Amino acid sequence: MADSKSDVKPNDIFAKAYDFTKAEEIKSEGLYPYFKPLQATDGTTVQIDGREVIMAGSNNYLGLTNDPRVIEAATEVLKVYGTGCTGSRYLNGTLDLHIELEEKLAEFMRKDSCVLFSTGYQTNEGAIQTIAGRKDVIFSDKDNHACIVTGTLVSNAKTMRFQHNDMEQLEMLMDRADEDAGKIIVSDGVFSMSGTIANVPELVRLKKKHDARLYLDDAHAIGVIGEGGRGSASTFDLMDDVDLISGTFSKSFASLGGFLVGDHEVIEYIRHNSPAHIFSASMPPANVATVLKALEILKEETWRLERLDEISNYMRESLRDMGFNVWSSQTPIIPVVIGEMMDCFKFWKGLFEAGVYVNAVVPPGVPRGQSLVRTSYMATHTDDHLDRILEAFRKVGIEQGIIDQNGHSLLEMG
Repeated sequence: MADSKSDVKPNDIFAKAYDFTKAEEIKSEGLYPYFKPLQATDGTTVQIDGREVIMAGSNNYLGLTNDPRVIEAATEVLKVYGTGCTGSRYLNGTLDLHIELEEKLAEFMRKDSCVLFSTGYQTNEGAIQTIAGRKDVIFSDKDNHACIVTGTLVSNAKTMRFQHNDMEQLEMLMDRADEDAGKIIVSDGVFSMSGTIANVPELVRLKKKHDARLYLDDAHAIGVIGEGGRGSASTFDLMDDVDLISGTFSKSFASLGGFLVGDHEVIEYIRHNSPAHIFSASMPPANVATVLKALEILKEETWRLERLDEISNYMRESLRDMGFNVWSSQTPIIPVVIGEMMDCFKFWKGLFEAGVYVNAVVPPGVPRGQSLVRTSYMATHTDDHLDRILEAFRKVGIEQGIIDQNGHSLLEMG
C-alpha cells in the first residue's frame, strides 16, 4: 500500500483517484455545492446548516413526499410486511403489493403490462440491455440520461447517437442503418437538464417509416405533464404509438423505484431475462405503498397538475423577463444558464446565502461554457415561495453581473 501520493506509480489503477483534486479545491474556496446534508424538510423548505431555505431544486413535483396520507400508507404496511423483502422479485421477494402496483400502473398508463424495478436507473439500464442485442441498432438522443447511455453500452447493440431533438439527423442515421437489423429509438420524454419535451410526433413518424420500436423514458414526465399526468406521449395523444414507456418513483411518486409498461409479451420477456430485475432485491413494502397512495392522489387531485403548470409558466416567464437564459424549458424544470463553472458555483452560493437552494450543473452534465443552475418546482410551492425565489435570483444576478436592473442579460452583452 502506498504511504503517500508520491509513492503512487502512473500505472497504479488508483492513480486517477489520487490525482483528483478538483473537489477539494472548490471546497477550499467555499463554493462546493454538492452532498449538502438536509437536516429536516417539509418538501418546499429544508433545513441546511441549521437554517431554513426554500427548496427550488427538488424533483418532488406533486409535493407528496411529506403528505400525511402518503406517510400513513407507508407506515401501515410496515406492520404487516416488515421493512424489506430480503430477496429478488424472481424468487422470494414478490409481495401482493407489487402485483397490485403493476396492475394499477399498467391500467393508468393504458398499456397491457408493467414490471417494477428497484430504481429508476435500473429500469432503463436493465430494460434496454435486455431488449437490444448485438444484431440490433439503438438510436439514442445525445442528451439522454446516463442510465440510458449505460443500457446501450451494456447491450452490445450498435448505438447511433443523434444531436438533441435533431429529427433530421435521426432520419439520416435511420436511412443509413441496416434494413435487416432490429431497430429501437430511445429518448427521454422530458430532458432532465433543459426541461424540454421530446418531439414525440416526429419520433413516432420515424419509428413507423423504418419499422422500428420507440422507447420513452418519462421519469420527469409522468405525474408532471400530459392528460392526467400520463407523460410526454400523452401530451401529443400518442400513447398507443409508443412501444415502451419507463418511469420512476423518486419524483412525482415520492418514493424509490421504477417501472416499465408495454405489450404483455415484451414485459414478460424483460421480467424473465433482465439481470437488473432478476438479481436485485425488490422494492421494500413501504416504498410500494407510498407509490400506490401517490398514484391514487394523482388521479383524484387534478389541481396538483394544474397548479404545477401554472407555477412553471409563471417562473419561466418571470426569469426570462429578468434577463436570464432559461433555454427552451417547457416543464417545471427550468435551467438558468450562467456560463463558466466557477461563476456557476459563485451564483449557486449567492442564492444559497439568500435562502434559496438550487442545483449547480457543470460539465460533463452540460456542455463546457454552459454551466447552469437547475431549478425545479412543486405543486405545493406558495406564491410567497415563488416571489422570494425570484427576488433572490434578481439580487444575485445583478450583484454578480449576470443581468442588469432593466431585465437585460449581461452575458450576451459580454
